[in-house]
Amino acid sequence: MIKMKKIFFILAAFIQASFCFAKTAVFQSENYHLSVTYNETLVPGDAVFVRMSVTLPKNHKKNKNDNEKRGALQLYQDKKVIEKANFYSIGKKKANQTYTDMLCGIPISPWLTNGNYSLKVIFSFGDDDAGEFNLPVTFKSRQFIEEVIELDASNTAIKTDVSPERMAQIEKLNNILFTTMPDDVYTLKKFTCPTTSTRYTAYYGDRRTYAYSNGKSSTSLHYGNDYGIPEGSEVRACADGKVVMAENRISTGWSIVIEHLPGLYSLYYHLSSMDVKEGDTVKQGDLIGKSGSTGLATGPHLHWEMRLNGSAVRPEFFMEDFAFEME
Repeated sequence: MIKMKKIFFILAAFIQASFCFAKTAVFQSENYHLSVTYNETLVPGDAVFVRMSVTLPKNHKKNKNDNEKRGALQLYQDKKVIEKANFYSIGKKKANQTYTDMLCGIPISPWLTNGNYSLKVIFSFGDDDAGEFNLPVTFKSRQFIEEVIELDASNTAIKTDVSPERMAQIEKLNNILFTTMPDDVYTLKKFTCPTTSTRYTAYYGDRRTYAYSNGKSSTSLHYGNDYGIPEGSEVRACADGKVVMAENRISTGWSIVIEHLPGLYSLYYHLSSMDVKEGDTVKQGDLIGKSGSTGLATGPHLHWEMRLNGSAVRPEFFMEDFAFEME
């Protein structure tokens, strides 16, 4: 069991980074220096990413446990943990005794409201006891659209389908989206939009009421962006990654899911055709399929979605320098 030391790091500096998206904090322990960069504003539907790098003193005596680096990120509301995830390594050992950078991201619920929030980082290196420290955060509200979607009999049947086949498809997808593979680091670059179209027909976070053809209704959240593009329009990978799903589903039609980082996936729904298969690796901008209206759709469009640790995140968040490459 790891022993915990509270106030393990002394805050040496807290400064505005070279771009407005990030803040940088520097902490010092007896045995190493730790630099942390993160986006400190909590916005419903976005995410918080923290990047850490460790520098050892020149007189550090190397031992077999030096490669053992463990970290966790926790988001608190008052005294309750509402989100958490583990850090993963994102690069090789660097010169000047600087060790592998580590990255961690957690989603911010689109239902989050103003309150008392804090971020806690727990970290251990080599034989040292684990330490913990807090990072200050601020909350910024976001307004979401409310809309009513009228469904015909065909789409009503899809939306209300509780068949074993559809339930199995939902379970399979969830098992993928809640899987985190610590070594699967395919990219740290800003993501790009999978289509050249700027015509949105729906946005992430829309509060939807589905009006069924039988007079009943249900409410849900829209988990991605919809682009109104003609049938057969090109759909391209938003970032480097590995295709972990490429199949036809009852709800989403021909669907592709790409893994980009541990726990981070992009999803492309309602396609008319696919140009990739499960297991393929893709580069940013590669053609992966053509748009369509398969599955539950009221017309031709592309649904683009991002999932982090199983939760949907606003896709535009990842079109910023979320991993703090600062290129």
